[in-house]
Amino acid sequence: MAITFIIIGFTVLFSLWAFSNQDVIYKFKHWPYAEARSGEYYRWLTGGFLHGDNMHLLFNMITLYFFGRVVEEWFGVLFPGVGPFLYLFFYLIAIVAASLATYYKYRDVQSFASIGASGAVSAVLFASILLNPAMSLYLMFIPIPIPGFVYGIFYLWYSSREANRGGDGIDHVAHFYGAVFGFLFPIALKPVLLLAFLEQLAGWFGALFS
Repeated sequence: MAITFIIIGFTVLFSLWAFSNQDVIYKFKHWPYAEARSGEYYRWLTGGFLHGDNMHLLFNMITLYFFGRVVEEWFGVLFPGVGPFLYLFFYLIAIVAASLATYYKYRDVQSFASIGASGAVSAVLFASILLNPAMSLYLMFIPIPIPGFVYGIFYLWYSSREANRGGDGIDHVAHFYGAVFGFLFPIALKPVLLLAFLEQLAGWFGALFS
C-alpha cells in the first residue's frame, strides 16, 4: 500500500502546485499537438499528475485509494519481492499508454489538451476487475451494486461512445485505452490470470442460474 500512498501524495502536491501557477499546467499538460511538433514527449507522463480543480483531483485520488491498495497488494502476492516496484511501473506506463492513444487521435488538433490521472486510475480499476470480476461496484447516483465485469463493460461502451462524439472536454480516449491497458498488462505478465478471470465469471454465472 505504500506505493499507492506515494503516488497519491505526489499527485496531490504536483496538482496543488499547478493550482497556484497556471504556467505549470501550460508546461506539463498532455498536449498532442505540441508533442508532435516540438518533441515534448515528457508530457505523456507529466499530464497524468495534473488536475483541473479540487473535485477532479479528489475523485481520482479517492478511486485510486480504494482500488490501488487492492491491486498493489495483489502485485505483491503475484510477484514476490518485486511486486511494489512492478505496480509502480504499471501505474506510470498506464499514464503513458493512455496518453499515447490520445496523442495519435489528436496530434493534429491544436486546441486539444488534457490533464488528469484518469487514464492510469482506469487502468488500476480494470486490473482490479480482472483480479475480482464479481466484486460489487456502484454507478454514480444508482445505489445498486453491479458486478465489476458488468461495470467494466458499461465503462468501455460509454467511454468509446463519448470519445467518438467528443466536444465535452473530457479525454474519454485515455479512459478507454487506460482501462484496456490495465486489464491486459497483468495478463501479459502472468497469463494464468485470464484463466482465473474466466473461471470466476463461470462461477458467478453458475451461481446466478443454479
